[in-house]
Amino acid sequence: MATADITVLPIGREGASVSDLLAELRRLLDAQDKVRFEMHAMGTSLEGTTEDIFALAAELHALPYESGIPGVYTVLKLDERTDKQQTLESKVKSVEDHF
Repeated sequence: MATADITVLPIGREGASVSDLLAELRRLLDAQDKVRFEMHAMGTSLEGTTEDIFALAAELHALPYESGIPGVYTVLKLDERTDKQQTLESKVKSVEDHF
């Protein structure tokens, strides 16, 4: 199981708000069932297989182009361990256990 964080930013559109685009990304996330996700203020956390995360990241990256946006900047951070299973919750709990 891998965990990841993704941020998709449109480039070359009018205005500073991207909430309409984020709503479209959320609809795409809701429509799939292979990768668990949690949206947060600065992006979206993902949990699934590496292959499924990469496939979903490609879909999320391509979505703004369908709205006529000329450029997209996507940041994907992926974390995977082979020595133990990790989830989004277990990673947070591991840090909290040190308090």
